[in-house]
Amino acid sequence: MKRKGLTFIILVAVLSSAASQEVKVTTAFDTSRIYIGDQVKYTLTIEKPVSFLLSYPIFKDTLYSKIEILGGPDIDTSFMNDGRMKIRHEYLVTAFDSGYYQVPPVFAELRSQSGIRRFYSDYSPLEVMRVKIAPQDSSAQFFDIIKPYRSPVTLGEILPWLLLAIILAAIIWAIVMYIKKLRIIKSGEPVPEVIEPAHVIAFRELEQLREEKLWQNGEIKMYYTRLSEILRQYLENRYRIFALEYTTVETLDHLQLTGFKNQAQYNKLKSVLTDSDLVKFAKHKPGPVENDLNFEMAWNFVDLTKMIPEEPPENNTEKVEKKEEEAGR
Repeated sequence: MKRKGLTFIILVAVLSSAASQEVKVTTAFDTSRIYIGDQVKYTLTIEKPVSFLLSYPIFKDTLYSKIEILGGPDIDTSFMNDGRMKIRHEYLVTAFDSGYYQVPPVFAELRSQSGIRRFYSDYSPLEVMRVKIAPQDSSAQFFDIIKPYRSPVTLGEILPWLLLAIILAAIIWAIVMYIKKLRIIKSGEPVPEVIEPAHVIAFRELEQLREEKLWQNGEIKMYYTRLSEILRQYLENRYRIFALEYTTVETLDHLQLTGFKNQAQYNKLKSVLTDSDLVKFAKHKPGPVENDLNFEMAWNFVDLTKMIPEEPPENNTEKVEKKEEEAGR
């Protein structure tokens, strides 16, 4: 009986020692289902004896397939009660394409004189879902694009920009006054500034954009960025709204506040700016027909909303001279 008891104690000690020498690798997401663009944490955990020198992967840009890494790894090391240590690598990831992804197992590798041993984790599933905007029984209908959410602006966010604007305005005013003073000293009269009409600048930039053939060469995002900037610059010069600083929704709202009433041209502007946002922020890839159509809508909007200068009224003397010339003919 004593021998059996001693054998049992030795067996337990051996098993405990073997268990303490085992390496355990686990991987997991915080949740197994997210929507497109949501962020989730991916954690790699390794439990190993302190004396083991293991090699394991460090992920950089992409975790797997279309799962992109936004941050990490955040590394945390702790010691366990059984004399082992735990290493955690935490990544912040997201995905912009829907689908069901199975992240392959991750392994830690131990090299020794007896050979190489690898310790694997399990597969890590992640389902990326689309946001359901329309009901299932109304797929044939068309729905307007959901407007972007505008979070309330706080005073702490506005104050630094307000102070910067005041300082820049003061500097610009001082420069303008200094230049005017120099002109008065040299010529006795200030030289009037020649400012081009808003539509002239816009047409020149649009013509240059067409000649560059960006979307024909695969630069679709750059093409829509330039097209959007030209329209926003035209709105600033023509209607005095800060379109380059506003979102698309804010730009359209401020345009209506100026008294703009042309609904057809408003819809064209909205369509071009919305398509530009989809290309820049949602990876939308329009075709050649849509690219040409957006360019034509931008050109027509500038052409049909341009400010035409009024001709000075003719005085009576010129009218009499014209009538005499017509009578002589």
